[in-house]
Amino acid sequence: MSRPRAPADVDPAAWDALFGPPLAHRGLWAPDGAPENSLAAFEAACTAGYGMELDVQLSADDIPVVFHDDRLEHRLTKAHGRIAERTAAELAEVRIKDTRETIPTLAEALECVGGRGLVAIELKVLGGHEGRLEQRVARVLEGYKGPAAVISFNPHSIGWFAEHRPKLLRGLNSSSYHDALNWAIPPEERQALAELSHVALARPHFLSLGLDMLPSESGAALRARGMPVLAWTVRSPEQWDRVRRGCDNLMFEGFRA
Repeated sequence: MSRPRAPADVDPAAWDALFGPPLAHRGLWAPDGAPENSLAAFEAACTAGYGMELDVQLSADDIPVVFHDDRLEHRLTKAHGRIAERTAAELAEVRIKDTRETIPTLAEALECVGGRGLVAIELKVLGGHEGRLEQRVARVLEGYKGPAAVISFNPHSIGWFAEHRPKLLRGLNSSSYHDALNWAIPPEERQALAELSHVALARPHFLSLGLDMLPSESGAALRARGMPVLAWTVRSPEQWDRVRRGCDNLMFEGFRA
C-alpha cells in the first residue's frame, strides 16, 4: 500500500516522522538499564535513532508529568500515593526503581528529545475528566519545535485536540479491552472502541492498534482510505512479522526494532 498524503492541516514533519523510525514504547528502556518513561530512556531512544511514546498525566499542581501508572507504588517506585496527589516538585524527588532517574515533567522530556525523533504523547485521561490535561499539554507543546503527536484511548480527549489544536498530529489508541487495566475508558465504551466506532468522535489522523486486535477488518478499511495504522506493543521480530503487512509503523519494547 502506498503511503497516504499528509492531511492539509497537519505538520508535514510530524507526518513524515510517523512513517519514519519505530517508536520505543515508554522510551528505550530495559530491566537492567534506563527505566521506562525516564529521561535516560528518551535519550537512549534518540541516540539509537528511534522515536518514542511516553505517558502523561497531571500532578497536583496541574503540571503534565511523565508516568504511566496512576499510583506510585504499583511497579516502579518505593513511594506511595496517587500521582495526582503530588506536586511536580515532589515527584521530581521520587526515584524510579533503583536508579538515579526521577519522574520528569513533559517539558523536561521534550527538552531532552530536542526534536531528534517523533514524540507520541499518550494522554492518561479518565472518561468525563477531559479538558485540563489537554489544555496543559497543548500549552507545553506551543513552544516545541520537534515532531510530536498526541494519542489516547479516550476518544473525547483526542476529539478535544481535533477541536482546539487541529494542526497537531493525533492518534486514537484501541485494543480488545479484555482486561481491567484500560482505566481511561468507562466499561460501557470499551466494546464500541474495540470496534473502532469512536473514530468519528475522536477524528484522529492515525490509529494505534493493540496486537490483540490485529489484524483488524475495520482498521484495514480505514487504512485503505488513508488512515495509517501503528501496532503496539510489539515485543519481538516475530510479532512484527505477523502484522506488518497491515501496519505502517510500530511501537516496540524488549528488542531493537
